[in-house]
Amino acid sequence: MIAKGFIRASAFMIVVGLILILDTLTGDFFSNRLGIIPRNLSGIDGILFSPLMHADFGHYISNLLPMIVLLGLLFANQNYKPWRALILIWFLSGVGTWIIGRIDSNHIGASGVIFGLVTFLSAASFFLRSWTSAIISGAVLFLYQGILFGALPPIINSEMAENISWEAHLSGAIGGIIAAFGIRKNK
Repeated sequence: MIAKGFIRASAFMIVVGLILILDTLTGDFFSNRLGIIPRNLSGIDGILFSPLMHADFGHYISNLLPMIVLLGLLFANQNYKPWRALILIWFLSGVGTWIIGRIDSNHIGASGVIFGLVTFLSAASFFLRSWTSAIISGAVLFLYQGILFGALPPIINSEMAENISWEAHLSGAIGGIIAAFGIRKNK
């Protein structure tokens, strides 16, 4: 079961890599049209497609390992209701970015989903109250403890590069907590 989760995650990221190659060969045709353009109807389709788009190979590589690890952990535990959690995180990350994002930006990349997965996997143990979830939560918090600073606006986080979408990070993190709340056990 664990291996299957990481195989799915790796296959997904291979597809994202192939999309990047196609996008590069077409002169950024897809990423220029399928990113999130906040509060603009022409950018609303980016809610669905922006996590599949990346600016360049370096951007893709920076998301590759976290996506494989975090998606692998998500799909390795059926108690997480992985498909429901992923869809909710993906959607809320995109909607939040569309609502609060900088208007003059085309927000692309999987980092909003990554932030959502980090907060989901970290919060899931609280809602599921299981040892397996607690161990995964501890590992995720240890591995990605510094990542949440990337969800802070540049006013607070002076290290934030101008071209990085802290709005997607924040929206994804909030989406992850909401998705984790959705898997809580009934009393």
